[in-house]
Amino acid sequence: MIVAVMFAVLAAGSNAMGTVLQRRAALEVPDSSARLGLVRHLLHSPVWFGGIVGVVCSALFQALALNTGTLAAVQPVFILELPLALLAGSAVFRVRVSRRAWLSVLCIFVGLAVALFSAFPSGGRSQVPGVWWMPTLAALGGAGAALALAGLRRPRGLARAACLAAAAAIGNALTAALVKSAMGTLSEKGAAAFFLTWQTYTFAAVGSLSIFLLGYAMQGGPMIASQPALTLGDAAVSFCLGVTLFAESPRRGLWLLPALLGVALLGYGVFALSRTRCLVNCVNPDEDAPQRDGEPVTAAM
Repeated sequence: MIVAVMFAVLAAGSNAMGTVLQRRAALEVPDSSARLGLVRHLLHSPVWFGGIVGVVCSALFQALALNTGTLAAVQPVFILELPLALLAGSAVFRVRVSRRAWLSVLCIFVGLAVALFSAFPSGGRSQVPGVWWMPTLAALGGAGAALALAGLRRPRGLARAACLAAAAAIGNALTAALVKSAMGTLSEKGAAAFFLTWQTYTFAAVGSLSIFLLGYAMQGGPMIASQPALTLGDAAVSFCLGVTLFAESPRRGLWLLPALLGVALLGYGVFALSRTRCLVNCVNPDEDAPQRDGEPVTAAM
């Protein structure tokens, strides 16, 4: 389990760095660049290629984490992508991290550690019986589609961003479950079976759709709506899929109390960090920063 968590942390860190570098490369493009000029500029940007490498490494680390650990324990670790993006962005964009942001980061790390240690999901199976996949795909697909349609019908704002981000979170959790199943096939039956199983192509399709929905969510409203729905939604759905679909067993009894306290602390940290001006400047510089956080203006980029 420790190895799986380490791979998950590496995946979260790689994706955070990749996202920040891609944002940096996009900001260096002249405003007058046409669409083809934008593509040409990015293809000649070492910073953009560094971002792509980060995203690719994140996918590889995630696959290794899911292959060696439980879904219910691995996916919630990706919440760390949020504070790690702040740390990476503060260095890349030269943004000063406020005290409130540091406190939020501490709450996220401590809350996640307490929650995972208390729940400690273990056991489970590497392959899911085929009869379980159909209702799972139908339920999650239906819920994701309903949230996406509800978000697209709303004007730009909190509701639109939250609905689209929640739909992306469901897609991310389903993608992780499919990746874990495909990696189980790879370990047990080899590369040929991996490329012949339907889960391999389904996780590629669902993952691509989730990225598409996340892009709409980031454009549809402020981070205070999209980021908690994305990070906490992904963790919650993944935990449920691990327990039900893969038969993973969390601790019960008195362990529930510290686990719930850890989740509460984690949730507070995510919501508080999503409101900070410095995170907006690090992750989504084009968005208007929150005006109610009481933080001083950050350093110029």
